[in-house]
Amino acid sequence: MLVNDNLKKNFKYKTDGLQLLSKIENDSIATAFFDPQYRGILDKLKYGNEGESRGKARCDLIQMSEEIIVQFVSELSRVIKNSGHLFLWIDKFHLCSNFLTWFLNTKFNLVDLIVWDKDKIGMGYRSRRKSEYLAVFQKSPVRAKDCWTLHNIPDVWTEKISKEYKNHPHSKPIELQKQLILATTKPGDIILDPAAGGFSVLTACQQLEDRYFIGGDILYGEN
Repeated sequence: MLVNDNLKKNFKYKTDGLQLLSKIENDSIATAFFDPQYRGILDKLKYGNEGESRGKARCDLIQMSEEIIVQFVSELSRVIKNSGHLFLWIDKFHLCSNFLTWFLNTKFNLVDLIVWDKDKIGMGYRSRRKSEYLAVFQKSPVRAKDCWTLHNIPDVWTEKISKEYKNHPHSKPIELQKQLILATTKPGDIILDPAAGGFSVLTACQQLEDRYFIGGDILYGEN
């Protein structure tokens, strides 16, 4: 198995995320982000706009099955250090479903939930969606002291994506991710994103000192 030193840091790999994870050694990653590409709420509500211009980019993304997501979670459990963190992006549909079944037979423990207020009204037949959710998992053993060093991060975070960083159908908030990286890592640590999309986690790492990114995306990376 290849070790982390054999992988380029701060590089946008164009690769299948599971292949990338297979090249990472056990217990070597301090913090990881995972934004699985699932249809979820789109299939539930059947908006029917995937062929239109505003839905085309979203429709073109390669979807992950539940089985594939479970494989990702299992591999993330293997590569993250003991007491390290995984930040999982989920929508309301999956939050209200039993997404914790993805974590059976892993060493992950759900320890917190952060609501991202996108400051933008989205879809919805009833209430209109304005937020996404970030489930916070910690690999056993669960402990907070020395593992989470910032204590000013609110559990509802408002951040609008600027045009500068709106480079993907599911762009994520740079500043929130920066604060979470600072809270859960130390200088020299590696931050992993195996389904990086628009590489917002890479951007967050680049804006910090001595944090190193490893990650890739099957569509949006570089060869």
